[in-house]
Amino acid sequence: MKLSIKEVEHVAELARLELTDAEKERFAEQLSNILTHIDKLNRLDTDSVEPTSHVLPVKNIFRDDVSRELFLEGNSLDNAPDKDKGYYKVPKIIEEA
Repeated sequence: MKLSIKEVEHVAELARLELTDAEKERFAEQLSNILTHIDKLNRLDTDSVEPTSHVLPVKNIFRDDVSRELFLEGNSLDNAPDKDKGYYKVPKIIEEA
C-alpha cells in the first residue's frame, strides 16, 4: 500500500510533528512498507489455527491471604532517619510565598 505525502502530513499533524520535506518522503516510504507487510499478514489463511492468548500456558500462583500485624506503634519508626513525637520528620521542600 503506497502512502501519499498528503497522508503523511495528516498523520504528522495529528501527532503534532513538524516534518521537513525529506522526512515526509522517508516516512512515506517507511510507513508504506509497514502497511504492505500488515496487508500480507491480513491475507494469511488462519482458519486452521486455534486462537490463543498465550503461547505457553499461564497459571497464577496465589499465596494464602493471612492477616498479621506488621508494625507495632513503637517499632514502626525504628528505621526512620528523623522522627518527632511519633511521626516521621522530613525536610521542608515547599517554599512559602
